[in-house]
Amino acid sequence: MHITEIILKKRNGKALGRGEIDYFIDGYCRGDIADYQASALLMAIWFNKMDRRETTDLTLAMRDSGDVIDLSGISGIKVDKHSTGGVADTTSLVTIPLVAACGGRVAKMSGRGLGHTGGTLDKLESIPGLSVSQGMADFHRIVSDCGWSIIGQTADLVPADKKLYALRSVTGTVDNNSLIAASIMSKKLASGADAIVLDVKTGNGAFIQHATDAEELAKLMVDIGEETGRRTIALISDMSQPLGNAVGNALEVREAIEILQGKHEGDLKTVALALAAEMLGVSGLVADTAEAHEKLTAALTSGVALQRLADMIQLQGGDPDVCRNTGILPQAGDVMEITSDTDGYVHSMMTDEIGNCALLLGAGRLAKDDPIDPAVGLWMRVRLGDRVSAGDVLADFHVNQRKNLAEATSRFKKAVGIGPEPGTSPDLIHGRVTGGD
Repeated sequence: MHITEIILKKRNGKALGRGEIDYFIDGYCRGDIADYQASALLMAIWFNKMDRRETTDLTLAMRDSGDVIDLSGISGIKVDKHSTGGVADTTSLVTIPLVAACGGRVAKMSGRGLGHTGGTLDKLESIPGLSVSQGMADFHRIVSDCGWSIIGQTADLVPADKKLYALRSVTGTVDNNSLIAASIMSKKLASGADAIVLDVKTGNGAFIQHATDAEELAKLMVDIGEETGRRTIALISDMSQPLGNAVGNALEVREAIEILQGKHEGDLKTVALALAAEMLGVSGLVADTAEAHEKLTAALTSGVALQRLADMIQLQGGDPDVCRNTGILPQAGDVMEITSDTDGYVHSMMTDEIGNCALLLGAGRLAKDDPIDPAVGLWMRVRLGDRVSAGDVLADFHVNQRKNLAEATSRFKKAVGIGPEPGTSPDLIHGRVTGGD
């Protein structure tokens, strides 16, 4: 077997066998296959696609390229959640404490943000003292004690994905559903959960902008999960405007806490509750959606979910008082109101561009090692369809450095479309995909 033969086979539109896929992943991870050869195969896959069997085989080969976490020492069914990424998507910090408050077990390994989408680890690290670097024994203990934990991925978790994603990002091969599915599901399978709930985003703030592509990806990932013995479901949710109000790390933590305090309604809370209901369902803790929402409402109104958040923060070295006083979170030196120049209705938002505005203020990173400022970002004051007058506040910019402020302001005003007619908000949940769909 030789990599050139494998490249030619895929270039000619033929399906690769499991042995060929294993040979490629193993050889590339060991350095026996060069980047230029891997790039050629990735491009052949991009053009000729992979069928479901090939995609599953690629997922398993990537999973087995490093450590596979054993969570059997934690009692109960362990459920994981994954979002394909968006703007103001803080669902994990609302959803997972709610699930834990209802008896669920969530042992989650997460990644950092890159580009216009925020990373859960970056958000958590804006909480004073909290560490996302926990050993496996401590990780198990924290989940057993309070029902959940989120930590950074170990260095040896799916090393094939780290190498392949870096290559895909510079060879124009990111947007292929088989490669996306294998990247996501290899990490989910290696993380050891018994059940998986996926939040597949679609819209102009998502990596997958067309609903049909998002549905295809959701079905592919659900099938992989089910074929490997994990109860898996996916929701397809909308990202045609920021999901929450806050875009920026400490700001998003503040919004999540305030939702758990009962201070906010809106799309972020709605999607978080929908995901939490699915997580309870795949964990076998409820008979149906109605029972799930009854339990989740009780956990929210009683304050138990907020306490679960405080418990996790304390167990991971952070200050749990942040759940009573969000003023403990990092604060920007200045808050600037960005106002409308015209009268009209908010008819559209360039959601990815709004995320880029927060990035310009210092809330995100373009390269994986870029520093971020946890205090900065923006807080949206309008939603699609809102009536505004000239001078009304569209957003508050939380600012420390003014280097990119003028550019961020200009780009934000262009990103929020205001016209004579109100726009229509798409359905928040586009669909639900289960095994066999």
